[in-house]
Amino acid sequence: QVQLVESGGGSVQAGGSLRLSCETSGFGSGGICMAWFRQAPGREREGVAAIYTSNDHTRYADSAKGRLAISQDKAKNTVYLQMNSLEPEDTAMYYCAADVGSRWYPHFTQTNFAYWGQGTQVTVSS
Repeated sequence: QVQLVESGGGSVQAGGSLRLSCETSGFGSGGICMAWFRQAPGREREGVAAIYTSNDHTRYADSAKGRLAISQDKAKNTVYLQMNSLEPEDTAMYYCAADVGSRWYPHFTQTNFAYWGQGTQVTVSS
């Protein structure tokens, strides 16, 4: 049974940092596109960072470049999102998601992600 469990959200002031974790279970040994998405109230869900697990190739949304970094620890079956220089505009529910086999590179096409975590809230105050 596949599971994705996020943790690490919280409330921080602008300029602060958070590290989100997504612990996975139930996947095989093949490559997977793991991605972080976020959804703010009244806005559509958007992808912010993605990684293809077999080669560590990454992709970032323009809003994330230079401030957010996605990484993985294969031994722990965990994907991380390090968020620095946080801004109030980063306030959202953050979700990790997994695409198993539809593509062999990092991407944000949401309909291809069959597995989703429950989300973790990030709140950035000014």
